[in-house]
Amino acid sequence: MKKKNKNVDDLLIGAHMSVAGGLYTAFERADRVGCTALQIFTKNSNQWNDPVLTAEDIAKYRDAANKSKVRIVVSHDSYLINLCGATPELLSRSRKAFVNEIERCRLLGIRYVIFHPGAHTTQDRESALKLVSESLNYAHDATAGADVLTLVETTAGQGTNVGSSFAEVAEIISGVKNMKRVGVCIDTCHIFAAGYDIRTMAGYAATMKEFGELIGFGMLHAIHFNDARKPLNSHVDRHEHIGRGEIGTQAFGFFMNDDRLVDVPKIIETPKGDDGFSMDVENLNLLRSLVRA
Repeated sequence: MKKKNKNVDDLLIGAHMSVAGGLYTAFERADRVGCTALQIFTKNSNQWNDPVLTAEDIAKYRDAANKSKVRIVVSHDSYLINLCGATPELLSRSRKAFVNEIERCRLLGIRYVIFHPGAHTTQDRESALKLVSESLNYAHDATAGADVLTLVETTAGQGTNVGSSFAEVAEIISGVKNMKRVGVCIDTCHIFAAGYDIRTMAGYAATMKEFGELIGFGMLHAIHFNDARKPLNSHVDRHEHIGRGEIGTQAFGFFMNDDRLVDVPKIIETPKGDDGFSMDVENLNLLRSLVRA
């Protein structure tokens, strides 16, 4: 089988960018650091309110997108959303906010929205996983016709967060009725903190073999590239610059040279640094340097 082109110029690679000053401003920041992929929040990630997207907001965003070198944009939903909320009030509010996020993505032309499955708090994990599936079905039904995929992000398993194993992610997906509306985002820091040792070729191969068997690479639509500040199996979600954490540089080379992942956008969520862009340049250049000809 002929291998796909690994020309670094063709890579879908980028960073999460601020939208301070308007959603459209993220593209200028992305172009400044050489992104071909971009992640944004379409609203304040720590607030429930959903400011209305005006026709002008949408027009400015789409115009900036058309002029940018960015080829794919993904959204990350609000950190407040808990799709397995243990109380009726939290669950209802989370589902409404998630539906609104999907609708915002539809208006902007964003194909993917990434979300954390949630925390089970007072529930058992099995009930919580089922509730996430039901929440996705609710959201998909409420946004029927929207060409937006909801991507379950792997978690570190911090606190009572669900989705820290591929088995749990697979269980969530198995309860989704419309498989065309769901997919997965792997976060390297999260899976490492959850116990997947990707630091050696053997460990990486075993990890990806499990992913392929339980979920399937056809479901993988995004990867968050983050090193980890805390050790393997710590279940603590703390991002670090590429190669400066507990994971180390070598593991990211495994991902960058995996032919199964060539077309999957890879996005860093690493600390920004004082000037807001130089560390992104350093991290992205390091990742590109790992690609073998």
